[in-house]
Amino acid sequence: MQEALVVRRETHIPAPPAALFALLTDPGKILRWMGTEAQLEPQPGGLYLVNVTGARVARGSFREVVPVHRLAYSFGWEESDEVPPGSSLVEIDLIEQPDGTLLCLTHTGLPNAEQCAGHAEGWAHYLGRLGEVAAGRDPGPDPKYGHTGRG
Repeated sequence: MQEALVVRRETHIPAPPAALFALLTDPGKILRWMGTEAQLEPQPGGLYLVNVTGARVARGSFREVVPVHRLAYSFGWEESDEVPPGSSLVEIDLIEQPDGTLLCLTHTGLPNAEQCAGHAEGWAHYLGRLGEVAAGRDPGPDPKYGHTGRG
């Protein structure tokens, strides 16, 4: 039943792939829509570290970096037994369309349905904020700030 433990999100964002790629890989730009601090080294083997809520740190390493088209990085939470750093995989494809970009996200390797549901909710939230920033709007303060989560 492992196949069921996959988070998939597709969203159309009215911005070119290069703009979204920068918002996903530039430490200063990612903080406009997610996190309170970030250390990103977008190259295979490079560090992925984002303090997502100010109280919860995601850590992994980049596996694949194809500028403006694709990112893949291992992902997990510091101080988590259920989803430890690097234990899951996030893949993001940016597909150019006439009026923007189709962002396709797949998150695999999560241990159970509860974690899938929680991460699906988190990705929906943060991809919405990414869309706001890409459209030139301020998404405002993150309501998840300070959230510690479980696991």
